[in-house]
Amino acid sequence: MNDSIIIVAGASGNLGGRIVRALLERGASVRALVRRGTAPDKIERLKELGVEIATVDFSNVSELTAACSGASCVVSALAGLRDVIVETQTALLNAAVEANVPRFIPSDFSIDFTRFPPGENRNLDLRREFHKSLDKASISATMIFNGAFADMLTGQMPLILFKFRRILCWGNADQRMDFTTMDDTAAFTARAALDPSTPRILRIAGDQLSARELAAVASEVTGKKFRLFRPGSLGMLGALIKVARAIAPGERELYPAWQGMQYMRNMFDGRAKLEPLDNDRYPDMRWTTVQDVLSARQVSITASKQR
Repeated sequence: MNDSIIIVAGASGNLGGRIVRALLERGASVRALVRRGTAPDKIERLKELGVEIATVDFSNVSELTAACSGASCVVSALAGLRDVIVETQTALLNAAVEANVPRFIPSDFSIDFTRFPPGENRNLDLRREFHKSLDKASISATMIFNGAFADMLTGQMPLILFKFRRILCWGNADQRMDFTTMDDTAAFTARAALDPSTPRILRIAGDQLSARELAAVASEVTGKKFRLFRPGSLGMLGALIKVARAIAPGERELYPAWQGMQYMRNMFDGRAKLEPLDNDRYPDMRWTTVQDVLSARQVSITASKQR
């Protein structure tokens, strides 16, 4: 058992839960910060894994400070809008500093927002706002950028249109984009949390593919020809984003349609491209490719048809 105590905020969530399991696999002691009112079954699952539970009021810095005591790193896997990414994370940061925790990993798991000016992506702007506090804090921080979650290619991200055998493409069909699975992101984050020598920024990508290359991979995996669907330029996509936001603002939603469109525009225009990559920092990591993700989907479909 590793003597380091790693704090995970957001441990009951999708990515947070994966980070917890990855830490435990590496022998770390994990203390999960959970909100009062968190579903008992979620807390019980964490306890069954051997996680120490600290139930806290995230608006109470003194409670958070006590919960962070003795930790070597705080990992935030919190997800939400300004009240979470800016306000709650700032309270967590202040508590970590007060408790003399040496390291902090914020919930930045995304494309590299430092390459974009304010106003281009609402969710990235919130991270940028939080970093104004992080930059001033007396704590060593490490940002982890992973591009887009590759898992979303099979559902939430409308990039591969399986029903129509098309790959959505805005702008340059040969512009490569970064994709990393949630499990790989969690595994890398766990290693970084236990690594006292991490730099300020770490960039990872399980795979890097253009729309044209995605079409080739989807065709190979499914045995059916996928072609590019090119509805227009990046300028047109920008105009559509404005229209979508005006018609269905969804300002209190984490991922309204226009937010996903903003993310896609940022990936297709090339500025989101992560480089240099830090994939080789931990040599034991085995990276999952987009072909792996699509192949797993295909196996699942075949198995369901046989039942």
